[in-house]
Amino acid sequence: MTGSLLDAVSEVATLAGVEALKHFRSRLDVEAKADGSPVTRADRDAERVVRAWVERHFPHDGILGEEFGETRPGAARRWIVDPVDGTRAFVKGVPLWGTLVAVAEGEHVLAGAAEFPALGERLVAARGEGCWWNGARCQVSDVSSLAEATVLATDVGFHRSPGRGDRWRALSLRAANARTWGDCYGYLLVAIGRAELMADGSLSPWDAAALQVAVEEAGGVFTDWSGRATAFSDGAVATNAALASTLRRELGIRG
Repeated sequence: MTGSLLDAVSEVATLAGVEALKHFRSRLDVEAKADGSPVTRADRDAERVVRAWVERHFPHDGILGEEFGETRPGAARRWIVDPVDGTRAFVKGVPLWGTLVAVAEGEHVLAGAAEFPALGERLVAARGEGCWWNGARCQVSDVSSLAEATVLATDVGFHRSPGRGDRWRALSLRAANARTWGDCYGYLLVAIGRAELMADGSLSPWDAAALQVAVEEAGGVFTDWSGRATAFSDGAVATNAALASTLRRELGIRG
């Protein structure tokens, strides 16, 4: 595993994940943000670790974080961080949460890391460098039959959108397995070949950037609900390559 950005995102995501893990399964005050999502001291402390690291190593780069907004918005390159993706799982003591760090030029994601400290797992990718799971090269599955596919979503909330609920229910009945409560861990499962679909109805860039490059470098397909290959939209659908067209057609995605 080589490449300076690959090493960099891995290093800083690991440091932030260690910080967040200090608070996992401890007594935490949980606050509600303006959008109703939960936030804790773990989120803020872990993001501070990333920001301090970037300021030391890449002082001219911008930073976009879920908890503290944007620094140097005019910078050509910026680091994008979600300190605890899956805070609802985190506060419930469920280990399926991760720390996400990506680096991008504009909307082109160069590298990303997803650290899962409560599970001892790490997913790291960079353009042209591949996707790596716990230090080993990984790739999406070659499953090409919907009847053999595992399909995932963070929760069922997005299926209330007009048309999506019926499509998801039909898809889940035809697939081999349908599961929820995945957050970023669901995208790891697609990237390492243990699931064929992971879908979210609403995501921010800090939720999606690291996961886009990971899925794509693992040979998969990552789009928004319009079929555009971007992490800078609202929502995401990540699949293996063999079922990319089929699964998007089943979900009513054109493009």
